[in-house]
Amino acid sequence: MDGELEVDLAQLIHRGGVFKNVEGSTPQEIYSKVCKMIDLPDGMTSDQVYNALCDREAVLSTAVGNGIALPHARAPIMRDASEQRICVVYLKNPIDMKAPDEREVFVMFVLLAHNSQIHLKVLSSLAALFRDAKFKKALEARADEEALAAIIKELA
Repeated sequence: MDGELEVDLAQLIHRGGVFKNVEGSTPQEIYSKVCKMIDLPDGMTSDQVYNALCDREAVLSTAVGNGIALPHARAPIMRDASEQRICVVYLKNPIDMKAPDEREVFVMFVLLAHNSQIHLKVLSSLAALFRDAKFKKALEARADEEALAAIIKELA
């Protein structure tokens, strides 16, 4: 089994955290607040993560539809697999991020990955979850880490 490409979304969310009622009217304002809240590995600054997220957002919106966005860096930002994380960020007020379905974003999954293969695997796994009605309902109810982990394990 190739452990390097195994992706445990619940573990990544546990490492990244769930943040509720984050205020901001633009992705940049929200990224600024979130980057200060994330528990980052030694040697990494909130400014590095903020700049990486903003640089990616400037290329193309990370909104994917259904009120969900997947902010991430254009290139892997974490030094090793143990530092990877997903931060689930529920916004206090939904914002317009030019989503394909034109819905305002109310939740972000900030993905901080260690390599491109993991990054793509996580995006693929998240995309499958976002198609699940139960998972979408949990997001709309602003589920906490424990509830999200339970649904992820159930659907795995």
